[in-house]
Amino acid sequence: MTTSALRRQVKNIVHNYSEAEIKVREATSNDPWGPPSSLMSEIADLTFNTVAFAEVMGMIWRRLNDSGKNWRHVYKALTLLDYLIKTGSEKVAHQCRENLYTIQTLKEFQYIDRDGKDQGINVREKVKQVMSLLKDEERLKQERTYALKTKERMSLEGMGISSSNSQQLSYGRRASQYGDDYGRSRGSPSSFNSSSSSPRFSSDLEQARPQTTGEEELQLQLALAMSREEAEKGLLAAHAKKDPSVDAARISIYCVVGLALCMYKWTGDHGLVN
Repeated sequence: MTTSALRRQVKNIVHNYSEAEIKVREATSNDPWGPPSSLMSEIADLTFNTVAFAEVMGMIWRRLNDSGKNWRHVYKALTLLDYLIKTGSEKVAHQCRENLYTIQTLKEFQYIDRDGKDQGINVREKVKQVMSLLKDEERLKQERTYALKTKERMSLEGMGISSSNSQQLSYGRRASQYGDDYGRSRGSPSSFNSSSSSPRFSSDLEQARPQTTGEEELQLQLALAMSREEAEKGLLAAHAKKDPSVDAARISIYCVVGLALCMYKWTGDHGLVN
């Protein structure tokens, strides 16, 4: 497992990201390869769920606001957005049109890497493609029809279902793919009471739990670095507001990170996560 993957997993737990947010973060990571089509397909399905849609789009807009050395976040977010416009909920294109200015500003994206290569051109070219699609309603309809038919055919072939039964597998089923747990608010008491036994929570802990002594040491170092980073951000914000509770903010940040680390280490030590 790479250092960047470990860092993402620790952040996913510390920030309590949802399943949808984690998938978007994975698809738009800084890893030097494109987002897998299978992962983008899963995210597209999630956009048909009201709660998941808000989480998916929220994380995409956050990625699009990155800059500099995180140019892959921006480029991959645009790649994912292009895919979702064609195969996801129609609300994706609608929200993009409402925030067209945010996308359009990326036409000026600039970043020259340490080797002198203009990586910003990747973002600028991708923006042109997305903008062109959003501004041409007729073309968008054609692209969606073709992309959705292709996706449905590949899905049916993978499940061994004949095309005569495809009509029965409508988008109505997609709305429930996020699971019953996501019908509740993430901040509701019931969601906290059941979080320790939820499949997503267990899966995250299992993936983040170190497999070797070296990996455990690396995770601890990453977590400490992250806690220092979060603490500095909190302190700067508090000083800017002349907030007297600076020490309380620092303690809270360290406690959250420490609690998350102790949680998945304890579950691993006691055999609760196999």
